[in-house]
Amino acid sequence: MHVSHLTLHDFRSYATAEVALGPGVTAFIGRNGQGKTNLVEAIDYLSRLASHRVASDAPLVRAGAESAVVRAAVVRDGRTAVLEVELNPGRSNRARVNRSPLPRARELVGLVRTVVFSPEDLTLVKGDPGDRRKFLDDLLVLRAPRLAGVRADYDRVLRQRNSLLKTAGAARRGSSSQESALSTLGVWDAHLARTGGELLAERLALVDALRPYVGKAYETVARGATRDDADIEYRPSFDVDGRTAREDLTEALLAEVERRRGDELDRGVSLVGPHRDELLLTLGHGAGPDDDPTRLPVKGYASHGESWSFALAMRLASYDLLRADGDDPILILDDVFAELDTDRRAQLADLVAGAEQVLVTAAVAADVPAALAGVRYAVGNGEVVREQ
Repeated sequence: MHVSHLTLHDFRSYATAEVALGPGVTAFIGRNGQGKTNLVEAIDYLSRLASHRVASDAPLVRAGAESAVVRAAVVRDGRTAVLEVELNPGRSNRARVNRSPLPRARELVGLVRTVVFSPEDLTLVKGDPGDRRKFLDDLLVLRAPRLAGVRADYDRVLRQRNSLLKTAGAARRGSSSQESALSTLGVWDAHLARTGGELLAERLALVDALRPYVGKAYETVARGATRDDADIEYRPSFDVDGRTAREDLTEALLAEVERRRGDELDRGVSLVGPHRDELLLTLGHGAGPDDDPTRLPVKGYASHGESWSFALAMRLASYDLLRADGDDPILILDDVFAELDTDRRAQLADLVAGAEQVLVTAAVAADVPAALAGVRYAVGNGEVVREQ
């Protein structure tokens, strides 16, 4: 899979842009603030309908414009499809394939698949649990696009249920709407358990599938490491007692919600469910937590170099897992080499050089390792010019 042409209208800093691409390595070189990352961000947006840099669509639309368009010709198994999304902040986005409208924009998700390496990857290790949950969910949706709907349904149910918990909590303190709020809350409990049970089952299965790839990748990028050093473990917000089937998890989640009802009413927020789960990252050295004295959590214990190695391993593992599914994802290395020492630059470059398509951004050409020599574009003053 690769992108053969990218067209932008009013996306980020570009009023218009046309960029010809191809298999192999393409590097965009330019000073910070010139728009090189905007180009690869647009391709990644087509993959997930989300940016790896910002949480909403509004910053993606050029100042003064009402909407933006990203269009890409994607080649897969020798056939070309033109994917397009129109970003409309505050309104529904619209998507097309070969100029034909899709019923919902999210049906575009997964038609092109990307794996992005960026300086923000350290948040996978050092950030909040929400950063690691997002990593899992993004990967889930790339592997099975239908799960975009499951995740959206869960988020909608969660918002509605939290609103009802606030209302019902106030009702317990003397409001006249107590009985109605509690009755409605029971309905949303069932919705939360149904969508949450499915999401939880999919995350558990994903972590099991991803774990061996993480160990292998960490062994490759960390000097002196073995594939047993790095591990990942999914920690639900309640005891699932070894259950992994969706139906069993739905039942267990509903029972736990009912058990915690009093606490949730007191606090006015949902305390149980996938939105409270954690992906635990550990390294196998030193004395660790009581439940596993041979391992340490990466967050708070790993050195800066170990943290970077683990973050890179997570991305490489994602790439390898997607490749094992039968597709070569597009690799995007966004300003990542400037953050790495010489050895890790060379290791990462060697690992990804054989991918079908690699897109690199860098402030200076010297940051791009020799193993990633390929087509280069100079980016500056609103122009993207191919170097001869």
